[in-house]
Parts: sequence; structure tokens; C-alpha cells
Amino acid sequence: VQLQASGRGLVQPGGSLRLSCAASGFNLNDYAIGWFRQAPGKKREAVVCVQGSDGSAYYSNSVKGRFTAENTVLLQMDRLGPEDTAVYSCAAAPRAYAGGSWQYICSENGMAYWGRGTQVTVSS
Repeated sequence: VQLQASGRGLVQPGGSLRLSCAASGFNLNDYAIGWFRQAPGKKREAVVCVQGSDGSAYYSNSVKGRFTAENTVLLQMDRLGPEDTAVYSCAAAPRAYAGGSWQYICSENGMAYWGRGTQVTVSS
């Protein structure tokens, strides 16, 4: 299993950037793909969780309306601000069957595979 986030860059406030997560060695349909970020001196934060089966995405309040999961492995980030500066990583968590349906959950402790992060810097 391999995961690798790419798309690092320096952008000005208000700019856009697209990240991709190269995933191999497992069936994406059976996993949730999470996008996490960690800024210097801060705890890692889950920002987007994508359901592998159909691409449904869930966003943290900090990025809702600005970030879009175009599919399971592409993350479009718009209207970036300095607060978005961080190392971004993608991770995968296997789906779990509970309550009569498959659950796709992106909790930091529940991610089975992590990719190396990519730096996003938003600065003028």
C-alpha cells in the first residue's frame, strides 16, 4: 500500500492549489480517504474525508466552502489564506460495517495508511 500527497506550492492569499493523493495497493472503494493538515506548533487537523465508494465528501468547518474534493484523490483548495499554511497529508481508513451500512470514517487514530505530506504555504 502506498499513498503520496503531491501538489506542494507557495500561493498568495486568495489563490488556489490542487493536491493529489497517489494511492496504490488497495481498493479505493473500500476505504475512506482523509486529508489532514498540520501547521507548525499545532495539532494535526482532519479537513476533508472522502467516501471511497461514491466520492461523497465531508469538510471541516475551517475549509467548508473553500475546499472541494473533486474525486477520491484530488483536492481543490480555493480562497486560500495564511491560516491554511501547513503540511497536508492523505491517509486511508478501511470502511467498517455497522448499523446495517458501511461506515467511512476519517479519525486520525483510525487511519490505516498514511502518505508523506506536502507543504502548502500561503503568503504574500
